[in-house]
Amino acid sequence: MAIIESRIDTRSEAFRANRDAMLQAIADWRAVEAKGRAEEESKRERFHQRRQLLPRERVHRLLDRGSPWLELATLAGYRMHDDKDGSLAGGNTIAGIGYVSGVRCIVTASNSAIKGGTMTPWGVQKGLRIQEIALQQKLPVVAMVESGGANLLYQADVFIPGGRTFANQARLSAAGIPQVTIVHGSSTAGGAYMPGLSDYVVMVRKRAKVFLAGPPLLKAATGEVAGEEELGGAEMHSQVAGTSEFLAENDADAVRIAREIVANLNWNAQRPRLELLPLRAPAYDVDELCGVVPVDYRKPFDCREVIARLVDGSDFLEFKAEYDKQTVCGRATLHGHAIGIISNNGPITTAGATKAGQFIQLCCQAGTPIVYLMNTTGYMVGTESEQGGIVKHGSKMIQAVANATVPQLTIVMGASFGAGNYGMCGRGFGPHFIFAWPNARTAVMGGEQAASVMDIITREKWAKQGKTMTETDEKMLAAIRQNIVGQFDKESHAFAATARLFDDGLIDPRDTRRVLGLCLSIVREARARQTHATSYGVARF
Repeated sequence: MAIIESRIDTRSEAFRANRDAMLQAIADWRAVEAKGRAEEESKRERFHQRRQLLPRERVHRLLDRGSPWLELATLAGYRMHDDKDGSLAGGNTIAGIGYVSGVRCIVTASNSAIKGGTMTPWGVQKGLRIQEIALQQKLPVVAMVESGGANLLYQADVFIPGGRTFANQARLSAAGIPQVTIVHGSSTAGGAYMPGLSDYVVMVRKRAKVFLAGPPLLKAATGEVAGEEELGGAEMHSQVAGTSEFLAENDADAVRIAREIVANLNWNAQRPRLELLPLRAPAYDVDELCGVVPVDYRKPFDCREVIARLVDGSDFLEFKAEYDKQTVCGRATLHGHAIGIISNNGPITTAGATKAGQFIQLCCQAGTPIVYLMNTTGYMVGTESEQGGIVKHGSKMIQAVANATVPQLTIVMGASFGAGNYGMCGRGFGPHFIFAWPNARTAVMGGEQAASVMDIITREKWAKQGKTMTETDEKMLAAIRQNIVGQFDKESHAFAATARLFDDGLIDPRDTRRVLGLCLSIVREARARQTHATSYGVARF
């Protein structure tokens, strides 16, 4: 393969300007995350007075010290529902992929430091995505629960998707994916089914509360008077009902027990034998990615400059390099994993669509995962493109993406507009993982284009009606145009997209190589691993 020769002058003013703008975008994203962390931290004394660990402390104690931790969807629900300033972003759930007793797991924790861990609509959707990853990638799940249940103000948005989380738990168990749940506090009403549907349950003495109806509701419904411990305490569930397999003395003890459970799953003993892959660093510094890519999606850049800073040795075998200049395809290795890469240097043309469609099929033939580095304003439009069959050939590319038989991973590193989002394996096409840089923009089209379309349609409509444009009309159209541009800019922002789980989370461009390396390792093991599925899943009797 040929080593990509970078043409970037890292001492240029353009590079410095790009870098400064990207670092500011990263800082803005981290500032939102910091708001949530500050909200959690403000409850530290209250938790410690109750002799409890903060949710994030529970996660840290559970994970192997010094091991990789990939947190997911940290801005889920950003500025939606009750989140007025971003401090509640994350869906009241901490979730990610990490190592527990040497086993790679999905780890989740109710963020009970924020609104009692109540589930928001986007928190539920985040949970569904986490379960999807666990099932597809065959990852054991360790959940740490302390939640006030569904946020009743949004029950209409939570109720049915919440039920699907329980169905998924049953399917995970039946698929041979073990689920370990620690109940640190309340897990009541519908939430009682979360430990009930888990394979292993640990409850904290004098703190865990698991029942379908609490004392007030019980009295109102039946007239029976019962205390919380009698009705659903940890000791009752461990000694009488049999819902809990392990009784812990406190949060730390519960985490210790969960680590021992995972250690005894025999999971790594059943890990497929995979050869150790050789590792080579790129020829260029990954840190330079911040200066290579402009924050403004309207400014072009050569995607090969990104590829050169991601792949092993900066080696890249480009496919049909002379056939189309705007869609770049080729083969490389990343952290030793053989991959196909599809990226953009502009809109997707008819030739680019056919080239990408063929390349996807070749990757499927070779069993090679595909990495999409997305930066496109969409498919090329115009008379020439339409007559050249852009709809037909673009559809073929989309068919290839939708039916690909290999893992597909997507990085949104700039524009993600229109059907280009589909052709480059956006969220709707089920990539195994999809992450975005904090400068990314995702929408049906750019704000300026949307405003121009509205302007043209309005003028044509008035012309048909014989209406003459007045100065007042022009001012009104200008104001409407400005509002549309503002709305699209807001709704296409990376924060707005990740809030709606258009991706699995934002990442620092400089972390892209490490994140892709981890995800490629996950999908490689998942494809080779055999689980012991059952028809029903593990049930308590």
